[in-house]
Amino acid sequence: EGTPQGGPLSPLLANVMLDEVDQELERRGHRFARYADDANVYVRSVRAGHRVMGLLRRCYAKLHLVVNEGKSAVASVFGRKFLGYSLWVGPGREVKRKVADKALSTFKQRIRELTRRSGGRSMVQVVERLRAYMLGWKGYFQLAQTPKVWRKLDEWLRHRLRAIALKHWKRGSTMYRELLKLGAAPSVAKRVAANSRCWWRNSDGLLKTVMTISYFDRLGVPRLS
Repeated sequence: EGTPQGGPLSPLLANVMLDEVDQELERRGHRFARYADDANVYVRSVRAGHRVMGLLRRCYAKLHLVVNEGKSAVASVFGRKFLGYSLWVGPGREVKRKVADKALSTFKQRIRELTRRSGGRSMVQVVERLRAYMLGWKGYFQLAQTPKVWRKLDEWLRHRLRAIALKHWKRGSTMYRELLKLGAAPSVAKRVAANSRCWWRNSDGLLKTVMTISYFDRLGVPRLS
């Protein structure tokens, strides 16, 4: 208590305080992972899990610390999250890492906020804000082994950005003119402009042949995949 949340002092003090707990787990031969006060201990059975949980309660009590019972559990490692990650079983029963569902949901909600069609910002401004957030998020979750999830997120993000462009242009005549500037064939520009009010549906059709992946690369939109 008393240290700023998210600051460097809190995990440092946790390492100092919990060092003897780590040593006790090592002495007993347990496999575990800990970052600051967030820890997982890996055992082979539910019975062993309850036994280790009892050990941790006793160790923490000696340090005048209390286990957060609301966030702690004896449970399968699959479905639990640790530092924003969770585990899944890939081909050949290989255990792999993925972004936990809650962290993924938080990411998508933040992207929605940054790409609101009613924000009144230019595409350049939207991309600038996206870069700052996405590069940090991608750097943190670079250990995830889910290429299909990354590709779907990239497609979803580009879909939202194309919808923003249509909303900015508003009128069909403006859409037609701007699409020609981007190199669209007149027939393509005409068909997109004809559906000028259907921003979301329209941005996932012919518009993809104009606002391509390369187009967004040039704008500086980071790729997750």
